[in-house]
Amino acid sequence: MKKRKEKKDESLKRVYRKSILFNKREIQAINHYCKKYKIRNKSKFMREMIISSILKKFDEDYPSLFEKKPTLFNQNVKRKI
Repeated sequence: MKKRKEKKDESLKRVYRKSILFNKREIQAINHYCKKYKIRNKSKFMREMIISSILKKFDEDYPSLFEKKPTLFNQNVKRKI
């Protein structure tokens, strides 16, 4: 049987490039981590870590229904009289 090629979504195609620089200790830590956990594709690993960090922060910052905002009555400010 001949395999069919799946049609990929063009909007998911990676066309934007970003560069990042590491110092010696940072790259050693990354290399050690990748070796320890048998990560072969460092590009995919870094992309997933960056995006997961961003999504986690978005999730934390998402407004809630009963968000506590400071008001005149619930601020913990000591006033000098």
